[in-house]
Amino acid sequence: MRPSFVILGLSLLVSGCALSSHAHQPSALGISRRSADLLAVVDQPGPIEVETVNSSDWAVARSGVLNLHHPRAKAAGLTDGDEPIQVYFHVLRHPTRGVFIVDTGVERALRDDPGKAAIRGFIARYMHTARMAIKEPLGDWLAKQDRRLDGVLLTHVHLDHVSGMPDVPHGTPIYAGPGELAERTFANGVVRASIDRAFAGQAPVSEWPFAPDADGRFAGVLDVFGDGSLWAIHVPGHTAGSTAYLARTPSGPVLITGDACHTVWGWSHDVEPGTFTADHARNADSLARLRRLVAEHPSIDLRLGHQPTPASLSRR
Repeated sequence: MRPSFVILGLSLLVSGCALSSHAHQPSALGISRRSADLLAVVDQPGPIEVETVNSSDWAVARSGVLNLHHPRAKAAGLTDGDEPIQVYFHVLRHPTRGVFIVDTGVERALRDDPGKAAIRGFIARYMHTARMAIKEPLGDWLAKQDRRLDGVLLTHVHLDHVSGMPDVPHGTPIYAGPGELAERTFANGVVRASIDRAFAGQAPVSEWPFAPDADGRFAGVLDVFGDGSLWAIHVPGHTAGSTAYLARTPSGPVLITGDACHTVWGWSHDVEPGTFTADHARNADSLARLRRLVAEHPSIDLRLGHQPTPASLSRR
């Protein structure tokens, strides 16, 4: 083996590789605010309509979506096994800015032609995608719409949140938290090809311009459209750029947590995700901050990362 290849291999082992080679750029959308600006309007009715679509039923390892080493998980006697989850996308309809989705569900090809899906081969077998009960691929939903899609807002760039990206019309603006594509880990080398296939032909990912929250409530807060109707909240931990979204609707606020919290049990017991999370301490801190927001504003309609919220936790 040539010395140059040995050096390259050692370098990758030490530094890892970026999650994707897809282009990214600073976002021109979104105005940095302080959390006090969000809290001042959070309970006021707003103009956005929110629809949550279950793209697929699935099951994953409980140790991935819950930190089973947490004292509360141990006290509850939780053990590893299959945890039922859903793969969602959320539709935001703004009266003047248009139709946006948060995350992407699953693509049509994953149901109709798995060998040509972005997630295929070894990764598909490892993720057990054949066990997905696909309900509504993003492509099916888009085909029923009477207007274009104006943007994709990602909570983070994990495969189960971008697997519907091949169905997104090319040229659609895409937004995500800072560092999502460039974060370097050794594990990224395993999923990078699938992520690149998911983003093939798409617009560059525009990264939210978060700045430190002057009030210290969150890592960063953005007024997405500049009218106080939609807020992006930086909740790092699950990934470096993980982002939650709060939309003000005519019937009250809706909070989309992304994978800052996957499950109902995790939210109810203040236990962060498990092995699927990059930084447990930061994820636990972000989860606690979101839970404080909901505790102080109980009118918030909660939409967790991968499970439906029961009436006991959500007002609707």
